[in-house]
Amino acid sequence: MTSHQQHITLKQLQQQIKSAVEGALPLPVWVVAEVAELKVNYSGHCYLELVEKSEPKRGGSSTPTAQARAVIWRSQWAMVAAYFRQQTGSELGVGMKILAKVLVSYHELYGLSLQISDIDPSYTLGEVERQKQMTIAQLKADGVWDMNREQQLPYLVQRIAVVSSAAAAGYRDFMNELRGGGYAFRCDLYDAVVQGVAAEESICAALDEVALKQEQYDAVVLIRGGGSASDLSCFNSYRLCSYVAQFPLPVLTGIGHDKDTSVADMVAHTPLKTPTAVAAWLVDRMERIEGWLEEMMVQLASFATAITKVQEQKLERLKSELKIQAASYCQSAEARLGLLREQLISMIGRRLEREQNRLEVAQRSVEALSPKRIMELGFAVVRLGGKSLKSVADAQSGEKIEIELNDGVIKARVE
Repeated sequence: MTSHQQHITLKQLQQQIKSAVEGALPLPVWVVAEVAELKVNYSGHCYLELVEKSEPKRGGSSTPTAQARAVIWRSQWAMVAAYFRQQTGSELGVGMKILAKVLVSYHELYGLSLQISDIDPSYTLGEVERQKQMTIAQLKADGVWDMNREQQLPYLVQRIAVVSSAAAAGYRDFMNELRGGGYAFRCDLYDAVVQGVAAEESICAALDEVALKQEQYDAVVLIRGGGSASDLSCFNSYRLCSYVAQFPLPVLTGIGHDKDTSVADMVAHTPLKTPTAVAAWLVDRMERIEGWLEEMMVQLASFATAITKVQEQKLERLKSELKIQAASYCQSAEARLGLLREQLISMIGRRLEREQNRLEVAQRSVEALSPKRIMELGFAVVRLGGKSLKSVADAQSGEKIEIELNDGVIKARVE
């Protein structure tokens, strides 16, 4: 390459690009984009960074596919911002999807930029609703839509994990209302950002912390003060609402908006309008449980009194029946004893008679076999030396013997 080769200057190149760009797009066009950055400088001009992102995968994040700088000049910024605020209820801010009327311009020094002359707030509101409906459809498709509402809420909800910003007025209102109820609640705060682009990540992180200690709590309270639809957009995000729907404890919400219901409210166990309303609901539940317990106590005392009275009457009846039965039994037993006595006397008489007859027979038998009776028949007892002789061989000749007869004794000598 030589210094004599034909060339143009950088400025000339930029001027050609400027002519090409502005010549191709001489009129304003409506462009859809997301606000990535927004800053109003000291002079009153509003500078923005616009991006377009890819559709996020489930549970993931989207990535930028296009980016451009934009500006709203001071002369138009006040009008555009006021109209947007009036129609949407919120300030134009980072994270919003907008439909902007832009004029493409190119500067030799600063490059491509978009001059915004108008913003359609209805598109932003419609985009919020579209994202909301997409979240609802996805949660239902996942089968988690009713999961948190099916959680069993304990009768006494006293141990509460509160997910909120420590500096939020809504949190102070909640605690003041709860303390004024006169019941012993234990509330642990899990501090989180509840508004803006960081809210979704911050709230999910706080819920993760609560889930690690879920056995310490009866329920989770997710609260923040009032705000615009765009301020509350994180409560329509798929990730946060999926956390709420599948959370292992019942979730009570008080997100502080009256006109609309967020998806987080829809999937929560008990949705309420404001932080104060959540506290009032908890106090009212305790009052109802206390009233129920008192009613049960009265019913139990009444039931116990009635049962005691019935049992006393039953005992009196049994006492009377026992007396009658005892008298009847004694009378029957006495008659039976009389009969048994008569039967015993009769049996004893017959037995004595039989024994008397048996004794008389035995006596006659004994008398018939007695030595005296035998001797009356002519028999005698011969004794030698005081002993009866049973054999002739037991006596020797010349020995003296005694012969006992029925009527006396004869002394003799053996020959």
